[in-house]
Amino acid sequence: MKIADYIKETKVELKHVNWPTRKQAIAFTVIVIAVSIGVSLFLGFFDFLFSLALKRII
Repeated sequence: MKIADYIKETKVELKHVNWPTRKQAIAFTVIVIAVSIGVSLFLGFFDFLFSLALKRII
């Protein structure tokens, strides 16, 4: 019955978790999406520059 004990203990621990509000979850999601888009644009820009540089070299 170790699996049953594990599930019971997990339920008890989940009651101690401080879950974010709906507003916080939406805000964090928007931040993650914005940062992801920013990083992809940044990396894409440098990838484009390096591609141009390699085409001129080769």
